[in-house]
Formats: sequence, C-alpha cells, structure tokens
Amino acid sequence: MTTAPPLPSVVDAELELPPGVEPVARSNWELFRRRFFRHKLAVVGLVLLVFLIVVCFGAHWIAPYPKNKTNLLITPGGPSAKHWFGTNALGQDMLTQILYAGQISLKIGLAVAFFSTVAGVFVGALAGFYAGWIDQGLSRLTDLFLIVPEIAILGVAIKRLGATDNSFIIVLAALGWMYIARVVRGQVLSLKEKEFVEAARASGASSRRIIVRHILPNCIGPIMVNATLAIAAAVIAESTLTYLGLGLQPPATSWGILLNQAESAVTATSTFYLVAFPGLALILTVLAVNFLGDGLRDAFDPQSPH
Repeated sequence: MTTAPPLPSVVDAELELPPGVEPVARSNWELFRRRFFRHKLAVVGLVLLVFLIVVCFGAHWIAPYPKNKTNLLITPGGPSAKHWFGTNALGQDMLTQILYAGQISLKIGLAVAFFSTVAGVFVGALAGFYAGWIDQGLSRLTDLFLIVPEIAILGVAIKRLGATDNSFIIVLAALGWMYIARVVRGQVLSLKEKEFVEAARASGASSRRIIVRHILPNCIGPIMVNATLAIAAAVIAESTLTYLGLGLQPPATSWGILLNQAESAVTATSTFYLVAFPGLALILTVLAVNFLGDGLRDAFDPQSPH
C-alpha cells in the first residue's frame, strides 16, 4: 500500500521561492521600520508625542483664547462648550493654559534629552575606547555624579541660577548624562575589539574616525532609547520641583505650575478638573515617551523578528 507524499507545511511554503527568483535584500532602515511599526504601542506613543508637540508649540494658532487672558467676572467652572477644560479662579481657559504650559514642559524635556545624551555619549565613548587612566578618571566622575542627591542639588542650583526654563535645562542636563554614559561605555568596550574596528585601525583610520564612523553607529539603539526616556525624566523632574515650589514661578507657566496652583483643588470635587487635566497631559507625555522607547529598543534589536 502506497502512502501519499506529505503536504508542505505553511512555513516551508512561505520560505520557498519560485525557481530563478532571488530573495529581496532589505536595508537596515527597512528592517528597523518593519520592526518599529509592528510595535503598535510604539506607534501610538510616537503619534501622541508628535500630537502634543504640535498642539503645544502651535498654541498661538490652536488655543481658543489668548495666553493668560483673565476674566474675573467668570466664576471657576468645569468643562463646558465654551471652555472644554473648564476655567480657573482668574477666569482663564484651562485648555489654553495647558497648551501654553506644555511649551515650557516639553521644551525642557526635549532640550535636556538632547544635551544630556550628547554629553553622555561623548564621555562614554572616550572612557570605553581609550581605557586606562582616561577610563578610570571619567568612570569615577560618573560615579560621583550618580551618588549626588538630585532633588536637593536641583533645588539649590535653581535657587542660585534663578527659576527659569534655561536654568532647568542646564541643571537637569548636568545631572542626567551619567546613565547614557555608562551604557555607551559598555557598548564601546565590547565593540572596539570587533573585526571591523580592527580592520579600520589597520587601514590607518584615526581614533576619532573609528569612534564616529564605526563604533557609535552601532550604539544608536541604546542611545536613542535612553534619549527618549530622558525626555520623560526631565518633564517629571521639572513638574515635581515646580509642584513643591522649588521650580518655575509665575508669570511663567508649565504643567508643574498648573498643578501647584491647583493644589487646593485636590480635595474639592467641584474643581478637581484643575488637577485632572494638567496631570493627564503630564501622564500622556510620559506614557508616549515610554512606549516610544520600548518600540525603539525592539526595532534596533537585530534579534527581533523582521
């Protein structure tokens, strides 16, 4: 009795190509894009973060009322057709205030992420590539900054430099480069012994060229992930200090200031929206950045499914 030949499995059918057809080679960018867009939460986070940036920095055209416009004849009220997020004690439209406040909060987050990442990559690359006394010195400097009580230093430094958004950027960037520096140092230590680095060195490439053109591009994954997470950390730090009264002060406005001004509304049911909407903007920003960081981590991982 003869048996029928086994049917090809689904996997074999997907892998087999017609005769004479070569598989299409995909670039690193195409592989990254495919992995990223398969991460649904990361796409949602990216869209949400871009949306927040657009509506906040475009508040001059989008906000329903002028910035800081007061109307003392209006009593504080909850969401309505005219004021979607309600009004505060000064008769100011809360949607307008939140949009303009987001300009400073997001500016601080984006700027701190950029400057702390640049500083951390520079220190980590030097420490990992040159080793020896350079590595020891920079590593001990990094450890010294890591044990510094950040909130206390932030409070003192802001009092000295002045409670401005630029002061926040300087201080937060100065206290936030250590984590990315340690990550980059570890990556460089493992990459500098690879064959492609030895080949570049044998061809006469300078140390600077090897670091910039050969090593750092292979560290782009951890760098981008840490940069996105630094945005969330900076926004939270600014809001925390401002809520405690150690940060920005009126007439400047940020999400932390709105939360500080609405502190008395926490226990009042009728005005709880004064806390809820600024807090929601802060939470959405942090969630969007964290989702984006998770997606970038998976997209840059070559072991992730294509």
